Amino acid sequence: MPGFLFGATFMHTRRMVRVGVDENLAQELLRDFPPEAEIVRIPRRSENIQDIDFWILTFALKSAQHTFQRLRGVKVVQTMMAGVDWITPWLPKDVVLCDGRGLHDISASEWVLTAILSAQKRFSYYRDMQLRHEWKGQASIPDGFMNVGGAQIGQYAVLGDDLAEKTVLIVGYGSIGMAIEARLKPFEVKKILRVARSARKQHGVSAVTELHRLLPESDIVVVIVPLTTETHGLLGATEIGLMKPGALLVNAARGPVVVTGALVEALQHDRIRAVLDVTDPEPLPANHPLWSAPNCLITPHVGGSTPEFIHRAFRFGAEQVRRFIAGGKLENIVTDAGY
Repeated sequence: MPGFLFGATFMHTRRMVRVGVDENLAQELLRDFPPEAEIVRIPRRSENIQDIDFWILTFALKSAQHTFQRLRGVKVVQTMMAGVDWITPWLPKDVVLCDGRGLHDISASEWVLTAILSAQKRFSYYRDMQLRHEWKGQASIPDGFMNVGGAQIGQYAVLGDDLAEKTVLIVGYGSIGMAIEARLKPFEVKKILRVARSARKQHGVSAVTELHRLLPESDIVVVIVPLTTETHGLLGATEIGLMKPGALLVNAARGPVVVTGALVEALQHDRIRAVLDVTDPEPLPANHPLWSAPNCLITPHVGGSTPEFIHRAFRFGAEQVRRFIAGGKLENIVTDAGY
């Protein structure tokens, strides 16, 4: 990539860089920004035109496209989200786009680990019993995932499972995928399988073309890929059908990566279990069958959102602005606008 000469030229002609942020952003998140950064707070509902150079988007706001139409002079858009599928359709090609790759590693991987353990230990089932004021910890349950055969028959139904000795498949082995693996290892999992767009021998990563071979081996399937034309519908009826009976599907990526109809059918027929932070459609309508599907736990796209994440994100944003001012190379560039 060329040496970002635009930023250097820009600083010769104008000292201050106008950095656009949301009108409601806490002042404490801006304390690391350099003095050369003039902070411009952008109202969400105003129709006034505003001039800025560097626009920081914290979350995937539905109003972002409309807001952009009221901005002039934007040279860089910095989103704090790892996925940019909600930006690229409307962002002009002459604007540099940088994503939040790496910022969600801690919060998203912790959500995935929590999702797996909660599902393995059947916390949602016990929460439902608590709300009904029921104490049936070893009651017989008409659910093939919870009843254990063999020596357990006639004794009690074990209503939970261990993570140890399980095989976990991580579909999407980027920085979050690696963070998930690091958090799984202390739990003595039997094997971790890794899939990415292309194979990487150094990390034992298989190409996505190997997905059908790996799914039947996996007790737990974690999906953490970006949403692209290639990953849209990546897990459909065929792929879900290849999963082990009672296997756990964890979707921390984007809703459309999993075909919703196929997922609902598999859940309703007690084929698999699922924990979802994302759905398709999203938000999930109140009458959607996913809400009441058995063995399905849903959180409303909050997996990467923590107070600590926001502080990490704006420290990174401040560094990006410093690089821009100095005419240096920006990090996490998705589209470089010819720089």
